[in-house]
Amino acid sequence: MVFTKSRTNLEKGDYFLSKLVDFVLGFLKPFYSLCNKSVSFLAQSSIFIALICFMLVYFSFLLYDISEDFNLLLSSFFITFTIYGLDKVSNIKEDSINLPERAGFIYKYRKIITVSIVVSYISALYFSVLKNPYAVLVVHFPLFIGLIYSIKILNIRLKDITGIKNIVVSLSWTVVGTFMPLIVSFRPFTEILCMFYYLFIKFFINGILFDVRDIEGDRINGVITIPVFIGLKKTKNILLLLNSTLIPFITLSYLKGFFREYIFVLTFTIFYGYWYILHFCSGSRKIGKSIDILVDGEWILVVIIALIFTKKILF
Repeated sequence: MVFTKSRTNLEKGDYFLSKLVDFVLGFLKPFYSLCNKSVSFLAQSSIFIALICFMLVYFSFLLYDISEDFNLLLSSFFITFTIYGLDKVSNIKEDSINLPERAGFIYKYRKIITVSIVVSYISALYFSVLKNPYAVLVVHFPLFIGLIYSIKILNIRLKDITGIKNIVVSLSWTVVGTFMPLIVSFRPFTEILCMFYYLFIKFFINGILFDVRDIEGDRINGVITIPVFIGLKKTKNILLLLNSTLIPFITLSYLKGFFREYIFVLTFTIFYGYWYILHFCSGSRKIGKSIDILVDGEWILVVIIALIFTKKILF
């Protein structure tokens, strides 16, 4: 009799717990749906990647120990929106296989996106002109190199050569991140070189990871990226090796007295890099929006950690 009563109470407890879980999940579902739609919109519209460039340049200001200039930060935001907007409009065919949701979004709002690209470019130009001619040159570098990268010379495009895309994209991000703060205040050549190497390796790794995401669509379209050419396993090993070269960078920077206030943050980015290389090169999962958040979004996380670690913001 006592056993039966205890069992009945247990069943009642399980029933109420199950109902509580269903209630909580039902309550959170609209918020999850809203967050998912918001992330999709930000990524598909290029606003997210433009914000990433804003954060990257802001982090460069911190590393160089130069007071941030919001004209340059805004110019970085708008030129990135322009470049990635143009890229998405011109790559609808490839995206229809790799990223059908994004391709559908671009196709549906093509006119609005085209207008926003023009407005964004004018804004980037305006904020750079407010500073000085050097800012205009830095802002236009990604556009210029992207043009050279896409033009056919003797019926060959640099874009069609395996690995060139990764170098070009990495170089564009690296030049903006390295030289934008130097428009305000110059730094020793060795310090600039350290910054350039660090950013180039980070963006080269990240670019190849996005090729890992698109590997199936690229194979279908005959696009020979590094992961398509050498395979996933070798790609993973190369990326791990490249990430390991940032350890000597950290050591040299510390010995030279560069970025010492942020050595912990830079060390974190190396370990974080190991993690997401292994995560996205496992081959056991389909890569979706998570790569945008975890790889590109790294710079948002890095800035937050840097500000907290140096006590410039406290919660």
